[in-house]
Amino acid sequence: MSLNPPFYGDYGHGSAAQLSLQRYYQQILPETQKKDGTKSSDPTAVGASTKSKPRLLLMGQRRSGKSSISSVVFHKLPPNETLFLESTVRIQKDSMASFMDFQVWDFPGQIDIFEDNGFDMDAIFGEIGALIWVIDAQDDYLEAVARLNSTIAILQSRYPNINIEVFIHKVDGLSDDYKLDIQRDITIRIQDELSDQGYENAPVTFHLTSIYNHSIFEAFSKVIQKLIPRLGTLESMLDNLCRTCRFGKAYLFDVLSKIYIATDSSPADMASYEICSDYIDVIIDITDVYGTWHRSEEGRKRLEGEPWNGKLEDQVGCPTVESCLVLHDSKKPIMLREVDRYLALVAIMGEDSYDKMPLVNMNVEATVEGLTEFFNITRRKK
Repeated sequence: MSLNPPFYGDYGHGSAAQLSLQRYYQQILPETQKKDGTKSSDPTAVGASTKSKPRLLLMGQRRSGKSSISSVVFHKLPPNETLFLESTVRIQKDSMASFMDFQVWDFPGQIDIFEDNGFDMDAIFGEIGALIWVIDAQDDYLEAVARLNSTIAILQSRYPNINIEVFIHKVDGLSDDYKLDIQRDITIRIQDELSDQGYENAPVTFHLTSIYNHSIFEAFSKVIQKLIPRLGTLESMLDNLCRTCRFGKAYLFDVLSKIYIATDSSPADMASYEICSDYIDVIIDITDVYGTWHRSEEGRKRLEGEPWNGKLEDQVGCPTVESCLVLHDSKKPIMLREVDRYLALVAIMGEDSYDKMPLVNMNVEATVEGLTEFFNITRRKK
């Protein structure tokens, strides 16, 4: 079972706790080196390994929750433990070993890269996938909105194709009406200012988020989907699968982050996403306990000898993870099928699905083959 991909950062690879300690150690080192992204005569200052990868830039005011978002979504840090995170004092660059190998850059809130001439704008924004601006909904956000407006105006004049995603963050504990009022106020302030400056069609999207529920994963899912070429092809595959097998909902998940990169066209609801996301956690936990282990050479020879007389790989019926769980309250099975080491197909099936499991398995297998071929083709074209 391989449903547990590793995480790779600037400082190597290891557990989330080890990477957090390494990042903290790097923060408290004397600043004898130049800032990340600064102009340098060294052409590899940005890093050869970081080139040609889509970037997600996390920006916003200090203490708005940028590092907490990155830690919860990409490092599996429990939300309650984010209270002990130190403030970011330098640009944090994390490379995600995912289905599309993207990067997450966390910018300190006290640094204004547009006013500091030491930063190379092309090195930072040249290959950006999306700019995520985090606004603390529980604090005075007027200054944050003003900085965001000036940032959008600069980017629209120089990098007009950048997607700008506004995370109205820390909305947990607020009433639904108050959340919508805040979102409406921020949206109007930003759109009016951009309209006055002549940027009426700026690509700005707003999301209500919190690390204490699945809303932050839902928001990141929508951000990532905009970076996927020919997303409609993936959605058509899932539509065909749901229609043929009478599935209620189907998601294609990135296992590491629990971000879904595609879903069928039926209306999405948070409850179905949450149960599918939690199911992935269950499978990963089981994999950690009972999953992959290294067989000894003696044990492998014994299994490949009499009476089987064949390679161990040829004796495996299904080399990928596949599981099914029935919810007691709704009597609707949830099926998980691994696509590759990074992706998993999770679907909520109909009540009568068990009577047609051979047909369901055949259609799921065909869909997985189509998804695999899709990503092979898109990777070759890059």
